[in-house]
Amino acid sequence: MNLAKNIKNTAARVLQNESEAILRLIDYLDGDFEACVERILTGKGRVVITGIGKSAIIANKIVATLNSTGTPAVFMHAADAIHGDLGMVLEEDVVICISKSGNTSEIKVLVPLLKKLGSVLVALVSNPNSYLADHADYVLNASIGEEACPHNLAPTTSTTAHLALGDALAVCLLEARGFSSDDFAKYHPGGSLGKQLYLRVDDLLSSEQIPKVKEDAGLAEVIVEISGKRLGATAVTDENDQLLGIITDGDLRRMLQKTLDIQNLQAKDIMTRNPKTISKDEYAIRALNMMRNHNITQLVAMDGEKIAGFIHIHELMKEGIV
Repeated sequence: MNLAKNIKNTAARVLQNESEAILRLIDYLDGDFEACVERILTGKGRVVITGIGKSAIIANKIVATLNSTGTPAVFMHAADAIHGDLGMVLEEDVVICISKSGNTSEIKVLVPLLKKLGSVLVALVSNPNSYLADHADYVLNASIGEEACPHNLAPTTSTTAHLALGDALAVCLLEARGFSSDDFAKYHPGGSLGKQLYLRVDDLLSSEQIPKVKEDAGLAEVIVEISGKRLGATAVTDENDQLLGIITDGDLRRMLQKTLDIQNLQAKDIMTRNPKTISKDEYAIRALNMMRNHNITQLVAMDGEKIAGFIHIHELMKEGIV
C-alpha cells in the first residue's frame, strides 16, 4: 500500500474512532451528571481533580478550563495525594477522580482516604463497574468501545472522551452561573484574547489634537491638517463642529488621479460623506470587525455627538488584536 495513503487511512480511522466515542457519551448523560453539576454549583468548596498517568494530564486541562470559566478548581496528582498532598482537600470540596479502569492500585488506596475526609467523590471513569465507580457519590460515564491504538493499549480514545466530558461539565457550570464575556475577560487579561474582551476604542485613541477642517477649507489646509496630525485622515465638520465627513490620504490620491485642477477644491468636494463611526466606549474588536466588513482601515470614534478621534487598523495590529 502507498505510504501516504496508509497514513491518511490510519489518521481517518483514529478520528472516526474518537468522534464516535464522543457522540456515544450523549447516551451516558444521566441523573448523576446533572446532580454533579448542581452539587458543584451549590457547594462552598472547590473542585479538586485527580488522576495518574495520562489521566493526570487530562485532569490538569479540565482544571484550567474550570478556573477560566468561573469554577475554582485545583489539581492533585493521585500518587502525590497518598504521600502528603491529600492535605489540600477540604471537606466542602468536590473531588473528581479520573481513571480509565477505575481499578488501579493508587485509586484503591486513595478512594477510602477521600471518603474518610467526607468530600463528595465523583468518578469520571470508562468502566462503570469498577472499584472507583462503586464507591463514588456520582459517576460520570465515559465508556468507550476500544482505544484508537491498534493494540487497544495506548490511552487515546479514552483520554479524548474524558476531556470531552470535562468540557461538557465546565460549559454546563458556565451557563448555569450566567458567566458572561465580561466575566471571561477578568480571567483572561493577557494576550490577544484578553484584549479582544476588555480593550475599548477609547484606550487606543491618540492623545494628540483631533484633525478637523471645516467643509469650505481649501486643499492646502486639508493636506496640512492630515500631515500635521499624522493620523492619515481628517474629519470635516460644519460650523457647529458636527461631523459631515472624512478625508483620508487615500482620498487625496484618488482625487489627484481624477483631476489636476485643484485651485478651487474645498474639503466638501473631496470628503466621504456619512463616514462609518463607532462609539469610543465600544470594544476595539468591534471596530476591527466593522473595518473588515466595510473594507476600510479607520473609523471616526464618537463621544456622543462629539468627535473623540480616529481609530486606525494599525493601532489594532500593534495591540495584537488583528
